Amino acid sequence: MEGLPKLYLYILFCTLAASKPLKQEKPESTCGYQSCLKGKPGMLNIHIVCHTHNDVGWLKTVDQYYYGANNTIQRAGVQYILDSVVQELRHDPNKRFIYVETAFFWRWWQQQHDHVRHQVQKLVRNGQLEFISGGWSMNDEATCHYNDIIDQMTWGFRRLSDTFGSCGIPRIGWQIDPFGHSREQASLFAQMYFDGLFLGRIDYQDKEKREKTKTMEMVWKASDNLGPVADLFTGILPNTYYPPSGFCYDILCDNIPIMDDTRLHDYNVEERVDKFIKIAKDQAGLYQTNHLIMTMGGDFQYQSAHSWYKNLDKLVAHVNSRQKNGSNVNLFYSTPSCYLHALNQANKTWPTKSDDFFPYASDPHAYWTGYFTSRPTIKGFIKQSNNFLQVCKQLDTLARLGPMEAGDVTALREAQGIAQHHDAVTGTEKQHVANDYSQRLASGIRQCEVTVNDAYRKLLPQAKTKPPTQIFCNYLNISQCNITEGEQPVAITIYNPLARPINHYIKLPVTSNAYKVIGPKGEPVAAQLVPIPPAVQKIPGRVSKATSELVVNVKLPPLGFSTYFIKKSNNSHLAKEQMSEVFESRSEEEIVGNKEVAVTIDGKTGLLKSMNLSNGMKFPIKQAFYWYQGMNGNNSEFQFRASGAYIFRPNGTTPQPVSQNVTVTVVKGALVKEIHQTYSPWLSQVIRIYNSSRFLEMEWLVGPIPVKNNTGKEIITRFDTGLQTEKTFYTDANGRQVLKRVRNERPTWSLNISEPVSGNYFPVNSRIYLKDKSKDIQLTILTDRSQGGSSLNDGSLELMVHRRLLSDDAFGVGEALNETGVDGHGLVVRGRHLIVLSSISNAGKLHRPLAEMLMLQPWLSFATYTGSERDWAKQFKTKFSGLKRPLPPNIHLLTLEQWKGNSVLLRLEHFFDRTDDPDALSKPINVTLKEMFTPFDVVNVTETTLGANQLLKETSRLTWNTEGSSASNNDRQKDIPKTPDFNVTLSPMEIRTFVVALSDDSKQI
Repeated sequence: MEGLPKLYLYILFCTLAASKPLKQEKPESTCGYQSCLKGKPGMLNIHIVCHTHNDVGWLKTVDQYYYGANNTIQRAGVQYILDSVVQELRHDPNKRFIYVETAFFWRWWQQQHDHVRHQVQKLVRNGQLEFISGGWSMNDEATCHYNDIIDQMTWGFRRLSDTFGSCGIPRIGWQIDPFGHSREQASLFAQMYFDGLFLGRIDYQDKEKREKTKTMEMVWKASDNLGPVADLFTGILPNTYYPPSGFCYDILCDNIPIMDDTRLHDYNVEERVDKFIKIAKDQAGLYQTNHLIMTMGGDFQYQSAHSWYKNLDKLVAHVNSRQKNGSNVNLFYSTPSCYLHALNQANKTWPTKSDDFFPYASDPHAYWTGYFTSRPTIKGFIKQSNNFLQVCKQLDTLARLGPMEAGDVTALREAQGIAQHHDAVTGTEKQHVANDYSQRLASGIRQCEVTVNDAYRKLLPQAKTKPPTQIFCNYLNISQCNITEGEQPVAITIYNPLARPINHYIKLPVTSNAYKVIGPKGEPVAAQLVPIPPAVQKIPGRVSKATSELVVNVKLPPLGFSTYFIKKSNNSHLAKEQMSEVFESRSEEEIVGNKEVAVTIDGKTGLLKSMNLSNGMKFPIKQAFYWYQGMNGNNSEFQFRASGAYIFRPNGTTPQPVSQNVTVTVVKGALVKEIHQTYSPWLSQVIRIYNSSRFLEMEWLVGPIPVKNNTGKEIITRFDTGLQTEKTFYTDANGRQVLKRVRNERPTWSLNISEPVSGNYFPVNSRIYLKDKSKDIQLTILTDRSQGGSSLNDGSLELMVHRRLLSDDAFGVGEALNETGVDGHGLVVRGRHLIVLSSISNAGKLHRPLAEMLMLQPWLSFATYTGSERDWAKQFKTKFSGLKRPLPPNIHLLTLEQWKGNSVLLRLEHFFDRTDDPDALSKPINVTLKEMFTPFDVVNVTETTLGANQLLKETSRLTWNTEGSSASNNDRQKDIPKTPDFNVTLSPMEIRTFVVALSDDSKQI
């Protein structure tokens, strides 16, 4: 480099230095509670919390929000928020800020220069910048499944802890914008070792009572099974998550700034300080201690952080200057964790809560229960993509694929994490944003298909033969699959993501009259051809010649696959054997079923009349579809509130039947019997009973919903029985716990209800049921996606399956919920319910495994082949299990994914409640980790918290005094026995998380 100008050398040196990877500095950290100001004794200590709430998509897409594009919709650019805040924090060590959504932060972090990264590292270490909650998104709590919640939180934690070490570990849950709050969410947060949780939105009547009784803060007892381990201190913020009225200093706000130059005519310090102190003292009167949290921020605020901090500096200085004249108000920059720590140090006795915060109402006519069902197709897609994500992670792990696959897995993982956002899976986003979420999921699925193919390339071969590329049929939900409809023989590899063997029925769209089906051992397998209902064949966008589906019963090993073969046959005897008997209903009562369960259809109405069980019991039950008229309105006053994406508000309390005359076609065959019901040109249903099942499957097809005469419709399926239920029904929380619901009541406050239908709707993520204790009968309905449900009359259950509305409900989205399909008409939705009738004592043993199987269904992939099935079996495995033995029937393998280095993240879940089967499946159970897997050996096991970001044995939580009991240790310290077997015990509803180290010489597949 001789002769180069010195300036050029300097620029070159700086460029090279900036390109080097960031080195982790390890100076002493002062993050966490040790960085907190303690306030002043005897004063009202006001903790100013500077924050921004960044929706990971809502009115704009994720990318538009990050870059600040499409500002005609909303002025919001996340990159500018982080740029601006970091600069302000650097200039003043007293300033603080919290950040929540890791999806946005991680994108920003990857774009930063080394010198900016070092600055941020320092801000995090000294407690100025604190990560709160820390999930990939701020997930919804009504419509998210617990598997998704855990995954998206874990991934956010992983990014933060890998980057910032112990200072990147969040200790506070911050659910300020979701529309109601789940007991299971609190339980999961407690198991992630959060010390507390702060909420923004609770029912307006609930909040009024809490303010009067000073119970805005409590200890949430979030699990009957886990006890103190699931206890979580929970606080309701005084201003949702906004600043107090008149004190927003963002560039998006129009509040009066603090003008503190006495020479100015508009000098306003005294007026501003007087008003602020009054607000503070009024709000302090609603809480128990001399500490008060004051949120200073809002949606996408701090794009120009200077305007906020300049005014807050003045507010702090002028409020505190009054102390010399006797004021007892002390104002300072703080964080939610510092506020929580101050409450803990106050040594108060706190009230408790053991129910949840659903449904949420913001005024007498605004019950936020419509979003439990809004956009049912994206809700179903998100459930399906989680299913495939778990398959992808498991196969990636079992095949021990290298780091090159990590990006493909991460693409779906991050798309799925974004989809949990409280304006994504909820269906409360603009249409173009919903399209963007779907595109992200579809792209992530395509990338994970690459990983699955690479895994099969390692797992399938018996020798060195390269297996054919697996093809995925992603339109089986509309009975379309090009490869099974073709002429060539097809090998179907069916992967079972459950840790127990299962019998499963697959349905393949086909075009021929007979098929030879061969099993994994070369054995012939029975099959049945079932006609595809005409309504399904006419689904807009379906491109298929198939008019029948081939039904095959497959047997699958735990955490593994079996390969089945199908090829067309000209055998007339086989064609006759596989053909279904199809006929119109021909009697007053049509009975269809198997030895375990049957149904009776009323020949006159075409509706379900009863369920018949093997014990001879004939249970009267009527099922039909109805619709509520969606309320139109201009939202100018409460009574003019419209039904919309958030709000369910029917115009009337009695739904109308979709049809009085239902056409019925009966299908009977060797494997399955079906009843095809046609209610109208836009609504039909198949009632299906497989030969070996103990439940009904109801597959419904709804849409396009007609909206003539400016009438939006909300479609429900309703089950009417003679059960005596005493206003009581039960719904799940995020697919795990089950909560008791009582019509027109709330457990902790007196309800004054002005919307008797929507005010009794609750989220149903997995199941809803009725009990009649006098008859010892339980009726359970399991769902394939999140929906709203209720029991509005004794013995009756209803679930909302679809909604199409013509008015906006004025809560921000700015569009009517009027989705259209590919043909421009209203959207068509296809979904399933499983109906289980049993004694109360047997119900849990039936619906728990079914819910697990609905969450993680077998995944099919296809390949054409030449030669014989025997030739295939010589070259490739036709059966494989990743487990040396199945897990016990009450244990679910919740997570299996490659982690760091030569380690695997493993979660095991005891998925039975202690009351489901007290004498057997609800008992604690031992599991041996050492000899669990076939592809690799376990050499070491380390237990972590649920979020996998802290070693369990090194972690503790704050303890709290509660009414009726003294402070108790709510930590769960469980050292794994130092034995060669690594035995662990799981109790009912317990999830245990392990980082499992594998031997360097793990068996090669």
